[in-house]
Amino acid sequence: QVQLVESGGGLVQPGGSLRVSCAASGSDFSIFPMGWYRQAPGKQRELVATITSGGRTNYGDSVKGRFTISRDNAKDTVYLQMNSLKPEDTAVYYCNVRLDLLDYWGQGTQVTVSS
Repeated sequence: QVQLVESGGGLVQPGGSLRVSCAASGSDFSIFPMGWYRQAPGKQRELVATITSGGRTNYGDSVKGRFTISRDNAKDTVYLQMNSLKPEDTAVYYCNVRLDLLDYWGQGTQVTVSS
C-alpha cells in the first residue's frame, strides 16, 4: 500500500529555517506529481508547493521566495526547504502524491514558529 511519512518538523524561531522530508513507499512515484500542504488550527488546508515528475514547481503565494520544494526520484522522497519562517507558517505540514488520479496523504509533521 502507498505510504507517505513526513519528518523534520519542530520548533523554530522566527527567521529560522527547517527542511522537512517526505519518504514515499508502495509504488513508483517518479511519474506522479507530489506536494506539500499545511493546515493550521481553525483554517482550511492550503497549498504550500507542488512539483511535477519533471521538476516543475508551483508555490502558494504566502511562501513564494521563502520555500523551495524538490524531489529525489531515486529515493522516492520530496523535500521542502523553509527559510525566513514566520509565526504564520505554524501548521501541520502534509505530504501529498496524486497517484493515478487518487490523492494520498502522510500523517503530517508539526512546524511551530515561535520565539
